[in-house]
Amino acid sequence: MGNTGHDPKIRCIAATMKQNRKKAQTHPPEETSRQDGMFIVSSSHLAVPGAEDLSEFEFALTVANHAFQRWMTCGMQAVGARDLSPLDVLVLHCINHRNRPKSISDILFMLNISERHYLNYSMKKLEKMELISKSKAGKEVFLQATPKGSEACQDYARVRQACLLDLIPKDRGVAQSRIDEVARALRVLTGFYEQASRAATSL
Repeated sequence: MGNTGHDPKIRCIAATMKQNRKKAQTHPPEETSRQDGMFIVSSSHLAVPGAEDLSEFEFALTVANHAFQRWMTCGMQAVGARDLSPLDVLVLHCINHRNRPKSISDILFMLNISERHYLNYSMKKLEKMELISKSKAGKEVFLQATPKGSEACQDYARVRQACLLDLIPKDRGVAQSRIDEVARALRVLTGFYEQASRAATSL
């Protein structure tokens, strides 16, 4: 490896880190809200003082995401739509949404998918299973759920009602927060991570 000491980018990052260390020494981070001081994290090296709560959130998000993905595949298996990945299930429900055709760009935008080849793979699989169909309007490709695909989505909704929705408290409260409040917080946090991704790309 070459000498990176003369790289302006490296010098800038090093200077910023040095300034942050000085700030940390002169202005200790405020205590987070956990009174017991114990945070459930998966990467202790990322749980920096004052930001342990974000590491705990990231771990919870990771576990919840895997549980959600497992639920989606199990839910579709229960209605006979086997061998679908979590993304396949999301794409199918997105296409079936409001019973109107969706363009590829619509689906990429709605599901926040950055790589089109992932969507292409799901589309091919769903079309082969006769769950969706393609049509063209000019150069634009549109996707729509077939009757078989719509039926699978409706059957999934019934399984979801019986297996998942009945578990949710009647007051819609989870850990002293309403589910819609948690959803709003996740949308805000999504914006933070999007900005951080752009910043990291520029380094």
